[in-house]
Amino acid sequence: MGGTMDGTKQQRRGNTRQRIQDVALGLFAEQGYEKTSLREIAERLDVTKAALYYHFKTKEEILVSIFDDLTQPILDLIEWGRRQPHTLETKQEIVRRYSEILAGATPLYRFMQENQATVRELQIGDTFKERMKGLREIIVDPEADLADQVRCVSAIFTLHAGMFFLQDLDATPEDKREAVLEVATDLVTRAHKGA
Repeated sequence: MGGTMDGTKQQRRGNTRQRIQDVALGLFAEQGYEKTSLREIAERLDVTKAALYYHFKTKEEILVSIFDDLTQPILDLIEWGRRQPHTLETKQEIVRRYSEILAGATPLYRFMQENQATVRELQIGDTFKERMKGLREIIVDPEADLADQVRCVSAIFTLHAGMFFLQDLDATPEDKREAVLEVATDLVTRAHKGA
């Protein structure tokens, strides 16, 4: 019985942590990171500031936890990619999986795009750069000519750009994501054929 109780407490704690992250990211996106206070996050959650402090001491702790949770799949993808042969199929799979990762973390990436100065000042900026370098290492063939290396890197940025710059196009989000994925896949395919 005690184990079940502890598991339930742990689950509630996890749910509270998730609720804090969701509310904070919503407020950060709505009014900006700098203009959002811990007090506002607590009020939106309808909890005391002390209850919020139990989970997170600062706004940056909240943002870092969101970033770590939502970008863990990038680290998993990089680790997977490092174990794969440098084939066209591997590169296409990396692009496909990265597209799914972005789709699953759209609010975070939108926040990062719209708050670039804040992201650069916080530790998540450097962490994100490191993750992008890792992604570049597994998708770019170092022996390929420069134009083909650029095509592979451009495939990643095509996926990023598709999230932000195509919002006003008259298509469903899924249709836009598929079109962006097609273009990104075409870039790595062209780069691989050039090699």
